Amino acid sequence: MSETLFTKQQSQAGIQENTKTTVSTEIDKVIIGSIAAFAGIVGLWSIACLASAMFQAGGPLQLVAGYFKALAGM
Repeated sequence: MSETLFTKQQSQAGIQENTKTTVSTEIDKVIIGSIAAFAGIVGLWSIACLASAMFQAGGPLQLVAGYFKALAGM
């Protein structure tokens, strides 16, 4: 795709005209934003899962002890 957008940006130095922004640049921004949002959702979900596990185990020490018992097969 070779479509381009022409935008005007105003700064303290003045107005820059004919700034070239490609469509692929804008699509890349959307994709990166989507990936960041998905990573944030996954992070929040993992925190919720750990909090639930600590609540069910009876605290962080019991959770760690249960984890090591599960690894050892006890």
